Amino acid sequence: MARRSSLFVMCLLGAALVSCAGNSSDQASNEIVIGEFGSLTGTTATFGISTRNGIDMAIEEVNKAGGLLGKQVRVIVEDDQGKPEEAQTVVTKLITSDQVIAILGEVASSRTLAAAPVAQQSMIPMISPSSTNPRVTEVGDYIFRICFIDPFQGLVMAKFATNTLKVKNVAILRDIKNDYSVGLADVFADNMKQMGGAIVADESYSEGDTDFSAQLTSIKARNPQAIFIPGYYTEVGLIARQARRLGMAMPLLGGDGWDSPRLTDIGGEALNDTYFSNHYSVDDPSPAIQNFVSQYKAKYGETPDALAALGFDSANILFDAIRRANSAEPVKVRDAIAQTKDYPGVTGKITLDANRNAVKPAVVLRVRDSKLEYVETITP
Repeated sequence: MARRSSLFVMCLLGAALVSCAGNSSDQASNEIVIGEFGSLTGTTATFGISTRNGIDMAIEEVNKAGGLLGKQVRVIVEDDQGKPEEAQTVVTKLITSDQVIAILGEVASSRTLAAAPVAQQSMIPMISPSSTNPRVTEVGDYIFRICFIDPFQGLVMAKFATNTLKVKNVAILRDIKNDYSVGLADVFADNMKQMGGAIVADESYSEGDTDFSAQLTSIKARNPQAIFIPGYYTEVGLIARQARRLGMAMPLLGGDGWDSPRLTDIGGEALNDTYFSNHYSVDDPSPAIQNFVSQYKAKYGETPDALAALGFDSANILFDAIRRANSAEPVKVRDAIAQTKDYPGVTGKITLDANRNAVKPAVVLRVRDSKLEYVETITP
């Protein structure tokens, strides 16, 4: 199956060298067509759905205001089902068949890393709202992100554990098959050691696992003061429940992969007084944030998570670049995205550095009674 998928992608990529020249064809029409891909189904579906909602809000706003360059913006959305190989296939389809001028996505680093080489080879700019693994933008100069990266996120949580929680001995439980989880765990461990802490246990699991009793029993025997779990919400909720059943009352810590309305549905009270780093807080009194939150609630009937806010920001940064470039040609759009400086996003003031990574602060949130509470902000 994997071989067939790879052959299909290679064939389409061969066609891309011809069809990419046709990306400007939509400029002769009354539309600017962009692509979006994400996990709309699968174990991390809330990531893709929240991101899509944020992007849809941005598109609705820009079209109501007259569109871009006198044209309406249309997005073609593809579901990668949470699978890296499917991410590669759908991005190839967006470029070669749909002839999009830019792509928004993905959330998960593993899926972005699978698809980014297709965009890079085809010279189509891709903006990831929230893939934090450092290797994402190293794929090439057409790949961008508007979120902080794991070296900063890992530092944030190591600082929080050391300075705020006052813990020294920490265990790690990582998703060994997930680029995001492995990278963040490594960075956290390095920073804890530099701050005088110790990693007393480092256990692993794989996305989709449901029984973590063996790993947790091993961790419990090492008596850590906290456990760092840089995974995604589905497994994190289950891990929290099983840890509490084993009598493990220490704080659980994590990264932005925890952020989902489903987190507390799965973990319930077991997640009380756990902490994770994130991109923004709905409690922030900033008018930009409160306006976004109220509009999102009115449209979707729920509070927007960080993925929704990052989706909204990623789309608007793309639209801002098209305006500044005064063109929808991919090369000119790419150059304009790279020049993004002090963009006033919902998730903070966004500047892209020379490596196409966003320089911005992070917040630490606490889970309590199925709600997220702001704790502190840590700046670069």
